[in-house]
Amino acid sequence: MAQNTTFIPVNVGLVLDLDYLEANIALSCINMALSDFYATHGDYKTRMVLTTRDSKKDVVAAAAAALDLIKNVEAQAILGPTTSMQANFVIGLGEKAQVPIISFSASSDSLTSTRSPYFFRATQNDSSQVNGIGALVQAFGWKEAVPIYMDNEYGEGVIPYLTDALQAVDAHVPYRSVISPSATDDQIAEELYKLMTMQTRVFIVHMFASLGARLFVKAKEIGMMSKGYVWIMTDGPTVGLSTSPDPSVIDSMQGVLGIKPYIPKTTELGNFRLRWKRKFQQDNADMVDAELNIYALQAYDATVALAMAIEKAGTTNLGFREANVSNTSVTDLENLGISQNGPNLLRALSNTSFKGVTGDFFFINGQLQPSAFEIVNMNGNGERRIGFWIPRKGLAKTLNSIANTTSTYSTSKSSLAPVIWAGDSTSIPKGWEIPTNGKKLRIGVPRSSTFGQFVKVTTDLNSNMTTVTGYCIAIFEAAVDALPYAITYEYIPFVKPDGRSAGTYNDLVYQVYLKSYDAVVGDTTIIANRSKYVDFTLPYTESGVSMIVPIKDSRNKNAWVFLKPLTWDLWVTSFCFFVLIGFVVWVLEHGINEDFQGPPSHQIGTSFWFSFSTMVFAHRERVVSNLARIVVTIWCFVVLILTQSYTASLSSVLTVQQLQPTVTNVDELIKKGEFVGYQPNSFVLGILKNLGFDDSRLMAYNTPEECDELFSRGSGNGGIAAAFDEVPYMKFFLSMYCSKYTIIEPTFKTGGFGFVFPKGSPLVADVSRAVLNVTEGDKMKEIEDAWLGTQSSCQESSTSVSSNSLSLKSFWGLFLITGIASISALMIFTTIFVYEHRAVLLQPSDLRATTVEQSSCFVQNLHSNGLNIQ
Repeated sequence: MAQNTTFIPVNVGLVLDLDYLEANIALSCINMALSDFYATHGDYKTRMVLTTRDSKKDVVAAAAAALDLIKNVEAQAILGPTTSMQANFVIGLGEKAQVPIISFSASSDSLTSTRSPYFFRATQNDSSQVNGIGALVQAFGWKEAVPIYMDNEYGEGVIPYLTDALQAVDAHVPYRSVISPSATDDQIAEELYKLMTMQTRVFIVHMFASLGARLFVKAKEIGMMSKGYVWIMTDGPTVGLSTSPDPSVIDSMQGVLGIKPYIPKTTELGNFRLRWKRKFQQDNADMVDAELNIYALQAYDATVALAMAIEKAGTTNLGFREANVSNTSVTDLENLGISQNGPNLLRALSNTSFKGVTGDFFFINGQLQPSAFEIVNMNGNGERRIGFWIPRKGLAKTLNSIANTTSTYSTSKSSLAPVIWAGDSTSIPKGWEIPTNGKKLRIGVPRSSTFGQFVKVTTDLNSNMTTVTGYCIAIFEAAVDALPYAITYEYIPFVKPDGRSAGTYNDLVYQVYLKSYDAVVGDTTIIANRSKYVDFTLPYTESGVSMIVPIKDSRNKNAWVFLKPLTWDLWVTSFCFFVLIGFVVWVLEHGINEDFQGPPSHQIGTSFWFSFSTMVFAHRERVVSNLARIVVTIWCFVVLILTQSYTASLSSVLTVQQLQPTVTNVDELIKKGEFVGYQPNSFVLGILKNLGFDDSRLMAYNTPEECDELFSRGSGNGGIAAAFDEVPYMKFFLSMYCSKYTIIEPTFKTGGFGFVFPKGSPLVADVSRAVLNVTEGDKMKEIEDAWLGTQSSCQESSTSVSSNSLSLKSFWGLFLITGIASISALMIFTTIFVYEHRAVLLQPSDLRATTVEQSSCFVQNLHSNGLNIQ
């Protein structure tokens, strides 16, 4: 390759905190980048001339260094500075002077808010990793996480994005731990002790590596690196601490998870590491433990990108134009010149792309685009990779598995290698626990409910000890016993100093939202309005609000009750068919059966008697005609079904009639202006008002006995006509008075009884599972027998509906068959008769009369001789 003998120098500034080891490592990579680049691009006309300034870990010093480089050195671009706080000031200077600022370590998202086109970030911004952290939290099922971050721009910049990412995976941030960069070890320990008293055991650390090292050492000292704790680092501390030369730091981080940008392991990168190691040790013999990190590699690529852009931008005008300032007494900042080559260099940097040591390198809107993130687990003497996270693909054990998968996004822990957690544990921490050195769970309970079997609070006047018992309490304690871990708690009755209730159930639930209680246990119903402020466990009782009313016994009080089993149309149809069958049998039998002969009154009586006697099968008369026998057989079958159905329906009317409710629907109560009862302090009162009941018609009762007494008085005598309450209460009430009352539909739907916890509490899921174990097992029956045992002594009452009368619709098929058989028999009889007497019917009328008279005499003579002719 041809070598130029004349080069055009282009001044470039470099601002670094040279007191940091990492800055010196980055400086060595920058120098190597210049050496390597121009060694392979000898034909380039330009050469970067690097001028380095020390920012001395100070924001003002960094700004002063940048100002000096722009004003006095006339730097065409500036690499650095090290931190986001320093970059915030330097970016402003670059914007004013139109000098590109390329930072390879300032990752705070707050820098993008400046919207300066002259700022190029050659590293990943902090927010690019938050969804990866959210994917980890979701994969392991943690519901709470506490961020621990520095009290500066770098620490605070990522927190809004991290909080949003956690909320997107249904994880709650109950607390934010802020640590000053200048905090002492004692101050760090004080903050950690505060975290130990909380339930959350998932911590996300975002701070400088130097402060993070002190944090982990102190956390190990006080016992927060033991089993059950989860520590996750963002890329900043992960990059800085995973290669820490201090063994005590690595030892204190055992089990910690970290996320950092992934750098492909290429041959070029391996060779570069070897070359850099040799050169750095030659130049810095006293720094034997130095290791390359991603920031140093990004500094190498950023330097190469700037060298390429300078060549593309050209060297037409490398000077600075003086600022247009008329005032002679201006400051150096106001008199800052404007780079003539700045816009050209800006366009060249925006269009520069190449394959660097960190992978594909190119800017979009001044931002290096995120690629894969590597997830590491700190074990032994360093880090161990457990998987990757890709912004659009999620978690995976290998990059190949991500490329081959068809799924859009993965948050499964099976996509990661096994993790060795803090405390050398392989079991996944649940992410929270009741702190042993913290306070007990403060559990609010209502004052003894109307039905004391559900919740009952008693106080021993001698010892002043309060005891809480009842069906709801027994289920909660059984659920707690079923948890795989122990929790400590204490019951605190929701009462005033005088022992009276401190408010309604809504007020009690709201106390959890106000953090006065850690939970509420009792006969607390799950309803939508309450769920806005708290979380409920799964219900452990039936749901709904029902109406209960007295029942009336009207047996044997109606003289005509025997008519109720059949409807009027069935009665009339049955009577008509009895007459029809009697007539058909008479027609078929009259000519040949003496029982159906004689005087007209006798024939009519015999026909009806024969037809109606089929109900009891007491036929004294003989049936000799085959046609009549067929008709009677079919009719007897119909009568059998009718009588049996009548008997069953009458029995039902006489027995079910006693369960007839006095009121059948809510509208009837409202229309008549009846008084109705409800439990005080219950949400049922709101339901009744919404239904349209007037306040003056609502009466509260405090005990089941009082409710029974109000029913006994009646609505017109200072009592009630109906009571509204939740199904568990109503069923227990019926078990006490099963012969007097019944439940009437409809049921107003609710969620049933549940236990109350704060929003996002991790206890909700565990207690819900424990409740299912209790309600599905034998323990539930033991609790019901112990507290609600009287229910088994009485048959469950339900809405009683009087038995419907039998109608013609149920039997029209039978009557149709009977009618067809009867008419067919008459038609056959008529046809045979006409056929046998056709000769007579065809004779003249005078001769026909003589023949008919002779035939009649002949048939009578045959009958008198004992002969029958059909």
